[in-house]
Amino acid sequence: MSMPGVGTEQERPLAQGATMEISVSRQDLLRELTATQSVVERKTTIPILSNFLLEADEDRLTIIATDLDQSIKTSCAAKVKKPGSCTIPARKLYDYIKLLPEGDISIKLMENHWVQIRSGRSNTKMVGMARANFPQVPEFPETSITRIPAASLKGMISKTIFAISNEESRYTLNGALLILKVESMAMVATDGHRLSHVEKTGETLTNVSGEKKTLIPRKALAELQSLLGSGDDAFVEFADDEHTLFFRIGRRVLTTRKLSGQFPNYEAVMPRDNTKFVVVRSQDLMGSIQRVAQFADERSGAIKMRLEQNELKISSSSTDAGESEDTIETPYNFDPIVVGFNSAYMIDFLKAVGSEGEVRLEFKDAQSAGQMRPEDPGEDYKYRYIIMPMRI
Repeated sequence: MSMPGVGTEQERPLAQGATMEISVSRQDLLRELTATQSVVERKTTIPILSNFLLEADEDRLTIIATDLDQSIKTSCAAKVKKPGSCTIPARKLYDYIKLLPEGDISIKLMENHWVQIRSGRSNTKMVGMARANFPQVPEFPETSITRIPAASLKGMISKTIFAISNEESRYTLNGALLILKVESMAMVATDGHRLSHVEKTGETLTNVSGEKKTLIPRKALAELQSLLGSGDDAFVEFADDEHTLFFRIGRRVLTTRKLSGQFPNYEAVMPRDNTKFVVVRSQDLMGSIQRVAQFADERSGAIKMRLEQNELKISSSSTDAGESEDTIETPYNFDPIVVGFNSAYMIDFLKAVGSEGEVRLEFKDAQSAGQMRPEDPGEDYKYRYIIMPMRI
């Protein structure tokens, strides 16, 4: 993508009205810089992308960051002496503002894109870049907005984000699929070795007819997670157009480029006849797996689960580390079965479920996928985790 105006810095005269002078409280500014700085590219080949765009108008300061794939736009109250805009190196600004004491900070655009920052006895001038070079960030479309309950969305992200693929080549797996219906919402993520599916019923969603499926990139989910963690807004406003997804949380808007391609047919891999099952306390299972995994083969992390009369045995062995076995006593009266699984995948699920309560492990045979789910999910959540077996 070619950026308009890159490299034409020197010839351009100072644009008319290229002023900006504001005063803002350090606390407000730092809060918004913290929310936006994670989007900024650390190692970018396009220098302007490592800058924040600051725009001052009426009584607000708007802060924008983008890496071309996604952007965050936020704002805070400010005393605007002269409306205008400027760009400032994001990391430098964030690190500097963190070190200033509480109080008011004045920010003023000087000649040649330099920006003066004053606070108490501190006076700093930072080298900015031309506002004209900052890429256009898409505007939130005010039509067909769906309001998604923030707590539900946050819960669904935490139960699926870890199962998203890291392999860049499998780009349709580099996100989670959000499925909105009139009275429910679901999220699915898979990396081809495991699949996490969570559904929340009892919702009332606006502007959804039938079923709306949206693939949300992992990076955007991580941003959403931290935005939802820092605010106390009840709803997320969601909208999209041909190329972009928009999420508005209070005064903050996250945009992300849509992932193209087809998400796999996940319904086809949902186990149907996993009739052998065992119920164990989440905390007990976590402890056993973590202990035994210490002695698993380092590369595969494989552990063996053996179910026989009223006990679950978890074991591992490797030529380097030794061997380990843990036994959990629990009702089980089906045929004995031995299955191998990746211990890290199981730990991911148990972390997402939390240490309270019990989990149900459902099996068919040693070659088929296992399914794990909370025994008593409560709160209208249906949560299933499917994990492919390993040869051991």
